[in-house]
Amino acid sequence: MSSTRRLPPLRSLAVICAMGGSLLLATACSSADTTRSSVAEAAPTGSPSTPATDTGTASPTGTASSSPGGDRAERKALIPMAKITWDKAADTAMKEVPQSKLVDLELQRTSKDATSATGSPSPSTPNPAPSVGAPEWEAKVAAPDGTVHRIDIDAVSGKVFRTQVEPDQSAADKRDMADRLDKASQTPQQAVKAATDKTKGTVTGLALDENDNQQLQWAVDVVNTDTWDKTTVDVDATNGKVLGEKVDDD
Repeated sequence: MSSTRRLPPLRSLAVICAMGGSLLLATACSSADTTRSSVAEAAPTGSPSTPATDTGTASPTGTASSSPGGDRAERKALIPMAKITWDKAADTAMKEVPQSKLVDLELQRTSKDATSATGSPSPSTPNPAPSVGAPEWEAKVAAPDGTVHRIDIDAVSGKVFRTQVEPDQSAADKRDMADRLDKASQTPQQAVKAATDKTKGTVTGLALDENDNQQLQWAVDVVNTDTWDKTTVDVDATNGKVLGEKVDDD
């Protein structure tokens, strides 16, 4: 007698399918929980970092004022201490180098390295340097061949306390400076007169240089001793005309 294979009843099939589906669902849920757990462990728990911000500011002249009140307070403290005017400092500097002409002058405080033997050649120190923080005139004069010399002058006594040939001057640098001296028909005195006719005050610096339009000019710093604002007046070094001015009221 032949045997016949009996199929499970439909209700049994439904139970089996339901059990299988539950097993698959449980497996899928377990895998999902494992995945979420892994992602949570990998994620940072801290708050998002904020990019660092540079809060430092560069001084226009490259030297930050040590005064907590800013540049105006520094000018108010420094200028009354100086007993030697700009023109006397200029004359003193030019006497140090025969046939030289003034190309830069600035009233500033004496630094710690005022008499340090830096650069090449080593500086000459004919007189003791003022105390640190005392006023001095830093002058630069150029010989006929364009060689620039730095002369430091005590702004109280008027004595030279340091002289030095500016280091690292190439032949091209010297030719360029000599050419500027030939073109600058306006003297420092004439440039200062043009500047102070425009803006009244005390002269604390001047420099011979070219502007962005390649015009040779004298930049003259004039400080109003009522407000202590500084005005830089640009004067054409070839004809004496005022080219512009900029006020520093910080």
